[in-house]
This record gives sequence, C-alpha cells and structure tokens, in this order.
Amino acid sequence: MMTAEDAAQLIHEALAAAVAGDGDRAADLVARLGVDSDAARMLGVCYAFAEAGHKALKKLFGDQAPNPQHGDYWMIQQLGPGALDNPAQGFASRFLVAYCNGDRDTARAHWETALQAGPEAFIGGVCQLLIDVAGLARAVIQQSEAEGG
Repeated sequence: MMTAEDAAQLIHEALAAAVAGDGDRAADLVARLGVDSDAARMLGVCYAFAEAGHKALKKLFGDQAPNPQHGDYWMIQQLGPGALDNPAQGFASRFLVAYCNGDRDTARAHWETALQAGPEAFIGGVCQLLIDVAGLARAVIQQSEAEGG
C-alpha cells in the first residue's frame, strides 16, 4: 500500500487534472488510488475531494455561504425530476452536502452505501465527486477572472 504522502500527492494531482479538464489523467490517478488503498484510505480520498469542494463553494458564495454553526445548512436542489436517482450523482451530491454541513456520520453512511453497492458503483461515485468538485473549482476560477483577479 502506498504511503500517506504518496496518496496525498495523487489526490492533489487528480484534482489538478480534473480542474484542467484532463479526465483521462484524473481517472488514471483515481484508479491508482483505488488499487493501492484500503477502504479507510478511500474514505479519506473522498473527504479530501469534498474539502476542496467545500472551499470552492465558500469562495463562490462568499458571505452568503451557509454556516452550519449558525444554524444554516447546505442543501441539494434537484434541477430536474430524478436527477439524484443516478447512483453516482446521488452519492457525490449527498456526500458533498453532508461533508459541507460538518456531518461526517451522514457522509460516511453515504460512502458506506456506495461501497456496499459494488466496485463499479463505488468507483463511479468517487469519480463523480471529483467531477463535481472540479466543476466548482473551475467556477471559482471563472469568477475570479471575471472580477479581474
């Protein structure tokens, strides 16, 4: 099994590749993480992706970002009927929202459900989480460029 430092480097590289739009490289890096990691490390990978997503959401929303410590919560708004019926999208959205709300028990429960659904469903969920977070990071970059920063 790879070291924690090696895993952290691969997580960083996967995020960077996904943000840059290099899906093939991002997928290869996630695959390497999956092959060389146990279940606990993969939960950490998902937490790392979700942390990047949480930071991006806070930048996007600024002072308007929900603060769970003040009774505010992040929520999922489905853009169409059944949008969260896709297991990968459902996992990614629910996991990210639970993480952003500081609810690690619920995030872990979503992760365990995805893990128990089998390798294909689990890998799809982890990849969808990375895709969603990369999209948020790109939105932050675009917002910064639009503001002249």
